[in-house]
Amino acid sequence: MTITIVPRHAPSVQPDDVWRKVGDWLQRHQATIRMTQWTMVLVYSVLLIVPVFLPLPDRAAYLWTNFTRFAQFVFWGVWWPLVLLSTALVGRIWCGILCPEGAISEFASSRGRGRAIPRWLMWPGWPTVAFACTTLYGQMTSVYQYPAPTLLMLGGSTLAAALIGFLYGRNKRVWCRYLCPVSGVFGLLAKLAPLHFRVDPPLWQLSQLSGIKPKAVNCAPLVPIRTMRGASDCHMCGRCSGFRGAIRLARRSPNHEIVHVAGAAAKPWETILIVVGLMGLAVGAFQWSVSPWFVHAKIWAAERLIENGVTWPLETTAPWWVLTNYPGDVMTLLDGAVLIAYVLAAALACGASTFSLLALAARGLGPWRTQVFHHLAQSLIPLAGAGVFLGLSSLTVSQLRLDGISLPFVDPLRAAMLTMAAFWSGVLCWQVTGIYSQEPARRVLALSLVGLAMMPAVAGWVLLFWIW
Repeated sequence: MTITIVPRHAPSVQPDDVWRKVGDWLQRHQATIRMTQWTMVLVYSVLLIVPVFLPLPDRAAYLWTNFTRFAQFVFWGVWWPLVLLSTALVGRIWCGILCPEGAISEFASSRGRGRAIPRWLMWPGWPTVAFACTTLYGQMTSVYQYPAPTLLMLGGSTLAAALIGFLYGRNKRVWCRYLCPVSGVFGLLAKLAPLHFRVDPPLWQLSQLSGIKPKAVNCAPLVPIRTMRGASDCHMCGRCSGFRGAIRLARRSPNHEIVHVAGAAAKPWETILIVVGLMGLAVGAFQWSVSPWFVHAKIWAAERLIENGVTWPLETTAPWWVLTNYPGDVMTLLDGAVLIAYVLAAALACGASTFSLLALAARGLGPWRTQVFHHLAQSLIPLAGAGVFLGLSSLTVSQLRLDGISLPFVDPLRAAMLTMAAFWSGVLCWQVTGIYSQEPARRVLALSLVGLAMMPAVAGWVLLFWIW
């Protein structure tokens, strides 16, 4: 007789083992990922190009009856909000597995000139400058409402990605690493992701001592994987999973990278993107069209011009690719000038106040150190990211309301998200202050000042969603 002993409790599968297997699956199925990428290229191309050749929708058009409205809704009401949300939840998986621009740029790089990357192209300020320019230009041309500026802006970006790929690097994504207008935003949000590809330095060293030389990994976004400590630059493509037995997909605290990694080196351009870009420029960009301040400023400017006998800015228009110019929806030069002034004023006002309060908070923790100032700015990422997500999702809500679809739960959800994001930023700030000071009074002072630094951005979203 054979007696089988069955354990009372089967050994449980560790969550980290599950994530490691997911990462290894990605590594083994790169062909499937490439097929997915090119499918996305096809979908992206259809949504981007076809609406340009169709007549503009009239007031009787619905999302489900008009392809142009459907495409705009998919791009700006669904696609981009979900990309931002997914980046904060699972890292830059959009970049590594789904992004059409990344796939096209890498494809062009595999067949291009393969030149060395010039120093000017690696300037760290490009993503911040590109984000500011595309945000402002998008408002000037009403990119969220019309297909032609969408094609011009997104299609132009895609062509630039292909050109840069063709000229520089070999099988790389030089565009994604240094020039993409949203790479800076994605890099910031990815710091919050509870998943990342973890590098174990001791295991890496052991693999080198063993004498075994594994096949090299092509990291397309040019991340130095041996020294990679965070998820900010990683595209989550899975190519490096299992390399030297030292890299695996793993869980982590969503606070880990900002608290323990982001302060290792000061990154001024990231600070500018957080404070001026996401918490200032973005607020003004989403706010101006409903702002009574914008209307008052335009009326005041028009009156001053008329008093001085100058009327041409009130009458002169520009082509659609400079300022909005469609039947029933036209921007004059005055409209465009006031729009630009309003958005820039919002960015400067919010930026100046937030920078000042962050500087006071850094000084409150002890002798002035630039590193502390920039590290405290990193704690604002949850609030900055939540604001941009809410701004984009407002396009979702407005599109649905045009078709008679009411969403009564939106305002409570917005309030909850804004509150939780501000609270999360506060928790991060408190943890960051503990690195630089153990004195409770100093830490409370710094936290209070950073809390005040959040107020301009919070006030901007409150005005947009609940006052105006």
